[in-house]
Amino acid sequence: MFQDVFNYKPKEQDYRIWLVVNPATWLIPILMSVFVLGLLLHALLFSVSPYNAYWGGEEAVAEVVVEEAAPAPAAEAAPAAEAAPAE
Repeated sequence: MFQDVFNYKPKEQDYRIWLVVNPATWLIPILMSVFVLGLLLHALLFSVSPYNAYWGGEEAVAEVVVEEAAPAPAAEAAPAAEAAPAE
């Protein structure tokens, strides 16, 4: 068993994958799936990246103007207690 592992010569044996995977059938679907995976991975990384502001994430947030609600009226202050007489 280990004899097969240690005698592996990639330059002589790597062609065998194409005996199983026919490139005429599977090359385009493999390349398309790698492309879609790359797009999804980049979208994920750009959405959670600390460099999101570098790519324009802060500008998009800054352009949105949010109206602030008017402050609630304050309640009337309680009358001050009379100061104790100084001795």
